[in-house]
Amino acid sequence: MSLESTLTRAWLRRGPLACALYPVSLLFRLLAALRRLLFRAGVLRSAALPVPVVVVGNIFIGGTGKTPLTIWLVEQLRAAGLTPGVVSRGFGAKGSAPRAVTPSSTPAEVGDEPVLIASRAGCPVVVGRDRVAAGRALLAAHPEVNVILTDDGLQHYALRRDVEVVLFDARGTGNGWTLPAGPLREPPRRKRDVTVVNTLALTPALARDVGNGGPLFQMTMRGDVAERLADRAERVPLAALAARGGKLAAVAGIGNPGRFFALLAAAGLSYTELALPDHHDFLDNPLRGLDADLILMTEKDAVKCAHIEELRNDPRLWVVPVSAQIDAALAEHIVEKCRGRTFA
Repeated sequence: MSLESTLTRAWLRRGPLACALYPVSLLFRLLAALRRLLFRAGVLRSAALPVPVVVVGNIFIGGTGKTPLTIWLVEQLRAAGLTPGVVSRGFGAKGSAPRAVTPSSTPAEVGDEPVLIASRAGCPVVVGRDRVAAGRALLAAHPEVNVILTDDGLQHYALRRDVEVVLFDARGTGNGWTLPAGPLREPPRRKRDVTVVNTLALTPALARDVGNGGPLFQMTMRGDVAERLADRAERVPLAALAARGGKLAAVAGIGNPGRFFALLAAAGLSYTELALPDHHDFLDNPLRGLDADLILMTEKDAVKCAHIEELRNDPRLWVVPVSAQIDAALAEHIVEKCRGRTFA
């Protein structure tokens, strides 16, 4: 965590550490460009699926909000009359072969984010290291699916795609350099179909930083209630928690915990923060000794805690579900592209 924090701070400016790593980042950028060229030339093979493929990914390392965006897109595409399915790598999933995900799947088997997508989006979900194989497995099991979204996989060029949606957050492109001198997996002006920025304030400077001349949309996150982990039907408005009193804590094991904490602060809550590594499994129960009358957590953390008896039965634990808020024109652009038309 100390190394991660040091790099995260260094990646937001072009300071001494970033400058020292810059020569290595040039090599990283060269290798990434060579890999893309080999796929484009057919030296490295890629495959297409018989239905349109929409990739939701990022070039900024770490969490930018891909899973909420994927869930939103599933709902919007379904409302447009399409039948979407989702494929994902499934961080931490057991094995590499394609595996179907249901709301009752365990995060240890298929990854936490796929379980969340299956629970919230209610669509077919398949995980697998090979996205092409995962997509084929999904279509074989669900022939009614006529569009596939990939949660992450922007750099998985073995799977051909019809639409690329690249997501940023308020950090923009950081210092604008690729790994390890900066936070980017690929150059900031990388070609893409759509850019989405997960931020409360899409300033002109931020838009210029992340844009590449194509369509750009703002995304915000909304979370108004807390649900008891032991019984998700029991719900309390966040505003009511602010007036309840008592010691409050917030825990987040996601790529950018600060975004969750900021959402709670905007609701008027005062709390103790506990930031954990992304995809933390909670097997060590870091909440056992936490001095709090009530603990708020993200849905991504909740899908893991729900499978751990000690945590599942902890009456202090409440979940804050969030939903992406985006201009519906984004979904219209993607539907047009999937149907063979160009962007307006």
